[in-house]
Amino acid sequence: MCFALYSASLAMTKLYKPLLSDLGLTYPQYLVMLVLWDNDGVSVSALRERLHLDYGTLTPLIKRLEAQELLTRRRSAEDERQVMIHLTGKGHSLREQALGVPPQVASASGCSLDELEELKNQLNALRQRLLNHLESGKS
Repeated sequence: MCFALYSASLAMTKLYKPLLSDLGLTYPQYLVMLVLWDNDGVSVSALRERLHLDYGTLTPLIKRLEAQELLTRRRSAEDERQVMIHLTGKGHSLREQALGVPPQVASASGCSLDELEELKNQLNALRQRLLNHLESGKS
């Protein structure tokens, strides 16, 4: 199972690479943008939770996207401890260019949309069970 998950992840990343290079994004940057296209104006902590990334991984991603002028970071007016992430006009317009990526990936998978949804649900459930196990201190 470990090899199947690992090699499938590598194949998926390899599939995305040429599709995202046209957008000027890496795969992890694309994941950040997907979250922001879905919900602009999120906190860094909410983004971290949604993507299951640690701050050491997420912060450089955000900084590179900010350098590309796709997003901005601002302190929250309500709570200055929180940093909020907002898309720029360029970040919003990139979404239109990215709309063709998911259908190409779905087509390459050879799976129906229902099959892909079921696989996603199973992988999310597996991740959650593994995290629950780790948090419970069981070995």
